[in-house]
Amino acid sequence: MVQGRLHGIARYALELARRMPALAPDLRFSALVGPKGLPSGLGELTPSMPVLRSRAGFLSPFEQPALLADLSRLKPDVFHATSFSLPLFWDGRLVATLHDANHLALADQYTPVQSLYYRMVVGPRAKRASALVTVSEFSREELAKYLHLSPYRLQVIHNGVDARFQPPTPGEAKAFRDKHELPARYVAAVGNAKRFKNLALLKHVAPELPVPVVLLAGKGAVAHELGLHENVLDLEELPEAEMPLFYGAATALLLPSKYEGFGLPALEAMAAGCPVLVADATALPEVVGGAALRLPPDDARAWLETTLRVLRDDVLRSELIELGRERAARFSWDDCAKRTLAVYRRVLETPSAPASRG
Repeated sequence: MVQGRLHGIARYALELARRMPALAPDLRFSALVGPKGLPSGLGELTPSMPVLRSRAGFLSPFEQPALLADLSRLKPDVFHATSFSLPLFWDGRLVATLHDANHLALADQYTPVQSLYYRMVVGPRAKRASALVTVSEFSREELAKYLHLSPYRLQVIHNGVDARFQPPTPGEAKAFRDKHELPARYVAAVGNAKRFKNLALLKHVAPELPVPVVLLAGKGAVAHELGLHENVLDLEELPEAEMPLFYGAATALLLPSKYEGFGLPALEAMAAGCPVLVADATALPEVVGGAALRLPPDDARAWLETTLRVLRDDVLRSELIELGRERAARFSWDDCAKRTLAVYRRVLETPSAPASRG
C-alpha cells in the first residue's frame, strides 16, 4: 500500500517499520512491499529493516496466490497486515490493522470489485486473525457492525504525529510560500475527488473568501474535476519533507470529510501550528477533541462564516493554535509502535493455530 502519494495508511506502515527494530532488538523484522518496491524520497520514513518485494500488488488478480507464496517462503512467526491486504489462504499468526469500514459503509462510492474484496477476503480472514487493531473507537464500532465481529476483537491504537510537524519560523514559512508562488495568507485543504471527502463544499466557500484555498489533492486534477475554479489554487504533489511547512504556513486547514477512520491531516496540521476546521462527523471529533472548530459537513454557510471568523480574529486563531498543539502532543508514533509491539509479543506467546472465529 506504500506507493505514490503517502496517504494515512502508507504513513502508518512506514512509521511503524522505521521504529520496530530499535524497540525490539531481540526480534527480526522484514517488510513486504509491492512489486515496484518503495517510492523514492522517503528520507527518514525509509524502513530500517530488510525490504522484500511481493510478487503481485493489492487487488491484483494474483494478489492472494502471491501472498501465500511470499509468506510460505518467508515463514514469519507473525505477519502484520498494515492495511486491507489480508492473506486469505495463509493460516499463520496474523495481526491485521483495519483502518476503517468505508468500502462497506460507502459501497456505492467504490467499485464492485473493492466491495466484494472486503466481503470475500477482509471479513473472513479478519475473523481468523490472531489479533485485530484499528485506529479509532469510531472505526472499531463500524468494523464490528459491517464485518459482524464482536467489538472486543478489535484493539484501538491511535495513529500518531511525527516530531517533524512543528510550527515553522516566519522565515521558513515565507520561503515555502515563495518557492511555490503562494500568497502571504491562504487556507489549506487536502483530500481527493471521492465524494465522502466532500471537497465539493469548497465551491460554495472559496469564492467568498478574501484569501485563496490551496488544495493539495494528488496530481493536481481534482480542482478541475470538481469544478473548483474560483479562488482555488491546485497545488501539485509536495515532498514529504514539506508537508509540515504546507500546514504551518497556512492560516487554517479545512477538512470537511464526511467519513474518516482517523483523520491524520487534522492531527498533523494542529501539530504544525495551523488552526483546524473539521466536519463534526465519524472519527474526526475523536481525534481533534475540543482543539478544532467542528462544523456540520453539509452546511456551506457555516463553513464560510467560521473560516472568515478565523481569518479575522487573531485571538481565536492563537487560541486554536495553542489548543491544537496541546492536543496533537497526546498522539505519538512512538506510543503507537510500542503498543503495536505489545500486540506482536502477545500473539507470539499464543499457539500457532489460527484464532477462533467470532
